[in-house]
Amino acid sequence: MRNPVRKPVRKTVRKIAFLRSVEIRRADPYIQRCVRDLAELGVESCLFHTHGTADDRDFPGPRRRLDPAVTPADLAREVAEWGADAAVSISLPCENALRDATVKELLDAQGIPTVMTPLPSTLALCDKWETKQLLVRAGLDTPRGVKVDSDLLAGRGVAVPAYADALRASATRIGYPLLSKPLWDSTSMGIRALPDAAALEAYLADPPEVSAVIEECVAGALCSVDIVGEPGAYRVLPVCWTGTAGTEPVFTFADLRWCGPRPRADADFAPVAARLVALCEDLGVQGSVNVDMIYTGSRYVVLEINPRIGGATTLSCAASGTNTFSALADMARGGYVPAPVRRTGWAIEFLSPERLPDPVRAELMARLGVITAHELVIDDTSHGDIVVFTLAEGDERQTVKHLQELHRTTGWPRAEILDKTRALLTP
Repeated sequence: MRNPVRKPVRKTVRKIAFLRSVEIRRADPYIQRCVRDLAELGVESCLFHTHGTADDRDFPGPRRRLDPAVTPADLAREVAEWGADAAVSISLPCENALRDATVKELLDAQGIPTVMTPLPSTLALCDKWETKQLLVRAGLDTPRGVKVDSDLLAGRGVAVPAYADALRASATRIGYPLLSKPLWDSTSMGIRALPDAAALEAYLADPPEVSAVIEECVAGALCSVDIVGEPGAYRVLPVCWTGTAGTEPVFTFADLRWCGPRPRADADFAPVAARLVALCEDLGVQGSVNVDMIYTGSRYVVLEINPRIGGATTLSCAASGTNTFSALADMARGGYVPAPVRRTGWAIEFLSPERLPDPVRAELMARLGVITAHELVIDDTSHGDIVVFTLAEGDERQTVKHLQELHRTTGWPRAEILDKTRALLTP
């Protein structure tokens, strides 16, 4: 799949529209830095968002809250009427990335270049089965699997009497345990564990309403990586470690998430990164993609490529001293130069189910290299406070000491978070 290389923006860019579909606080503090830097260059930024609230602390520029059901045509019209010279998609999850890719088609046609992966490639990357085929052709490891067509399985439309038997045979060939994943979901919802043939029979008797992929269950360390850029100019941010792969889905922020030294894993990732960049070139990726993987201790197995920024973007920016949002804005202005990226130290992220009391927040800011500490709201539900902090290599024991003292005097962070952080930094 070859997409045309996007031509550089030739006109002066004075107004950039940022398209967003979730709480902008999840981009804290990098979106604010980006907008302030743009303002110093004489560029005005406006946030067009469909979810959450935002004030000047969240986005220091004009903001327009739109109906979550806004159509691509209406969103494109809003951006054009504001007078944007360019637009940037920073939406997630994938259904909103598809919305923005459609908006890109409409805005590009009006002479408003939009930083987003082209629609044909976005459609392919939103579809887990299509993505799997792209990965195989690119020479990347991906779980063996089979596509499950919900219409055929339910007997809708064309009658294929042997279809269920074909799925049984495919499952036996792949081998148990297996996982069923909705073809178009990118938030770990709807995943069903199929540990054995009996579970598959129950699944076939009560099939999902949507098409899915049944694939082998790979054990290992969950990780992700962001790739930022445009054809001929990509940079790969550091790998972030986000949990453990198992037979059951878990909440994205349930475990400690971190980026730090892991020499063997870094060496193993180098050839994978090269293949991923080549695939981005082939797809004409522009902006950012987020790659979810499992590291088995010897190889990386790629689960999916999300055509958008990722849930660990703040973590990868913190670990590398880069700003993905500034890079996207540079693409919008036609001046993107991919500087080398390397990990600069540790970055650790965890979720505190309780909101941070003000004294704890002040103490945290004073003692640790806190990047952000803000409420995490997903689908209008608060999950507590998400905290990201950094430290230099060599500061591991001192950081653990600070956290232990904070826990002793305030009870925060929770013991399980403290134990995991201590095990990571001082094994």
